[in-house]
Amino acid sequence: MTPHPPYEDLSARRRGAVPGGGRAAPGAAAPSRPGTPHGVPPYRGALLRHPHHSAVPVRDPEAVELTGPVFGVADVTDFERDLTRQHTGEPLGERITVSGRLTDHHGRPLRGQLVEMWQANASGRYVHRRDGHAAPLDPNFTGFGRCLTDDDGAYSFTTIRPGAYPWRNHDNAWRPAHLHFSLFGRAFAQRLVTQMYFPADPLLAYDPVFLSIPDEAARARLVAAYDHGLTVPEWALGYRWDIVLDGPSATRFEDGAA
Repeated sequence: MTPHPPYEDLSARRRGAVPGGGRAAPGAAAPSRPGTPHGVPPYRGALLRHPHHSAVPVRDPEAVELTGPVFGVADVTDFERDLTRQHTGEPLGERITVSGRLTDHHGRPLRGQLVEMWQANASGRYVHRRDGHAAPLDPNFTGFGRCLTDDDGAYSFTTIRPGAYPWRNHDNAWRPAHLHFSLFGRAFAQRLVTQMYFPADPLLAYDPVFLSIPDEAARARLVAAYDHGLTVPEWALGYRWDIVLDGPSATRFEDGAA
């Protein structure tokens, strides 16, 4: 149910350096691989999410713009940023706000950028036909929102804190609570996807998606900070998460780029 993490060394796995598939025996140490601390199982889903053939050259690389989604200020409304107001009733769970700025490495704001966010509900269940988790769906929560950054590069969402869920990657595998973010830039072909995590989540230490990033500082930048100034009294806890698109402090994206 989650998009791929930064790519692992798939060629090494095919050479047999990293065993793929199957589950380790109870109590056995998980195989180590480049970019993952020893004892952490690899993300087996990555084997199914990479090309098996060479790229096909196209005559007009920009032709995708003619068939891609069209979006702009007129197409995105403020209503879409509040995931708790999209149905007739209140969704179940802990209401939160998530805000931050989208900038380049010089701190310059990136204005008018489309930011999408999607997530599981408070029980750890996605509204998706392939989600077989034995947890209830919430009729008042779909789990998708979007907004445009303002002149300061800021975005914000009101939503429900998602629950953890099992994902069968390895024995006793649970994904920590997280939000998926998609950034479109100025065109569909510029899309970048990443995930935001919550502070002090004990499952982060066991998650091969999170730990597939070898740089500890880069992993830390995927964890939001609780911000009491963003907390709305008697309404929602506030979290701040800034996104940097380039440079040494860039947010880690799921195509492997920093």
